Amino acid sequence: MIRLDAVRPLLVVVRGLGSLATAAGRRWRALPRDHRGPVLLLVLAAGLLVALLPYGPWLAAGAVLAAAGGAGWHGERRARGRSAVQSAAGERLGLLYEALVPYFSAAGDTSPEPLYERGGDWRRSFPSVAFGADGRIERLVLTYPAFFPDGDPECRARVERLLAAKAGRGREFGFRWDEERNELAMAALEPLPAEIRAQRFVTSPGETVLGFTDAGAVDRTVPVLGGPEYGELLDACPVMWRTGPRSAEPHLLVVGVPGAGATSLLRSVALQALEHGDVLVVEGGGAAEFGCFAGRAGVVAVESAPGAAVAALEWAARETERRLLAGGEGRTVPRPLWIVVDRPALLGHLARIEGLRDPVRLLEVPLRFGRAVRVTVALAEHFEGLAGLGGAVLACARARVVLGAVTAGQVETVLGAAPGGSVTVATPPGRGFARLGAGPVYRLQVPATPDPGDEATDETLRRAVLALLPARVAGRGEPAAAGGGG
Repeated sequence: MIRLDAVRPLLVVVRGLGSLATAAGRRWRALPRDHRGPVLLLVLAAGLLVALLPYGPWLAAGAVLAAAGGAGWHGERRARGRSAVQSAAGERLGLLYEALVPYFSAAGDTSPEPLYERGGDWRRSFPSVAFGADGRIERLVLTYPAFFPDGDPECRARVERLLAAKAGRGREFGFRWDEERNELAMAALEPLPAEIRAQRFVTSPGETVLGFTDAGAVDRTVPVLGGPEYGELLDACPVMWRTGPRSAEPHLLVVGVPGAGATSLLRSVALQALEHGDVLVVEGGGAAEFGCFAGRAGVVAVESAPGAAVAALEWAARETERRLLAGGEGRTVPRPLWIVVDRPALLGHLARIEGLRDPVRLLEVPLRFGRAVRVTVALAEHFEGLAGLGGAVLACARARVVLGAVTAGQVETVLGAAPGGSVTVATPPGRGFARLGAGPVYRLQVPATPDPGDEATDETLRRAVLALLPARVAGRGEPAAAGGGG
């Protein structure tokens, strides 16, 4: 009996000869027809020259056998690696298939060959799969049975959570449900640019950059400074919020968990608003996170005490009414006015304790009628404070942002639509989702805009925020200073 190990070198050489012949045939077919004649003559001349040389045929035969041996050995090695990868991929897909069985199977299913059953074949259910270099699933298309309630958001969310967990934690995935074909497509999403600092963005009057989203999600890019150390010039895709009399989403509501970056987003909005308008800042949290705005040109006031905050909002309501009357008389409308309110629900609670007017009710006039006279309201609140916001806020603030590690249900509660992708637990500050009116839901990364007065702030980011602030005004809080620095 001939042992396999004894003939393995011969098999490797034969396999290599086949590979060389296949490669030569591929090259020959790729040649243009008018080049084939000269190439054939060149090969024949080289063969004749080798045949005339002493030991030429033997040397040529040895070279061919050596090349065939090398090609065969590399081919066998690749085949072993491919077999190992396919085995690991098959095991991973088999586990995923078994995990989906409880979701896509039914006790009363009498189909002769159900798509999902214990010990079934995953190949029928996963028509398309792609893996990344790390062996984890990058893209997957699966077929599900017709009886699955794909119109139920909760049923969809359960399947999406399972797929995201089994395909690799720590990544975000996008999902696309095709109800007509009973197919679900899943794809791993590229990380959003997390290192974009506050800066002057390339925008027109009335445009505000809320943050940045996936490439291809919007039809516009802007040059920004970002990347490592915030110094590289990048092209980023902005989520652009447009305000003014013609805007369909004239006011902004930001909702997030503590520490998610809602206040930073308001700070970024206020810095951009100061380029073309005046800003009134009201802090409900009382942490003086907008102290750097006090006394600056264009800043009407920065108030945090309940009494002063209520008085400032009363002025804002009267100013909105004054502008409405002035507009009716044909007068020129003044510069845009931005009312930035952080934690209005908490401010309302403190105002009630002191027997003051409800600050949320004072926002009704700017919210309902401010668009026509260029009065814009931007609010930020935590999820637990949503119940304290009035109906005018929820009805008029149609530009929405959700920040932090939240559930798909929380995103849908605020934005009115599901996020269309998985929500990871570990999210960097400023990460979330945005929706403008009835438009699509975008993944969002807010530009880093920390409080420059915080000792823990990175020096590069602190200087970036201070460089954007207008000059101080003499006699308003602090002495005048040259330039916009702090």
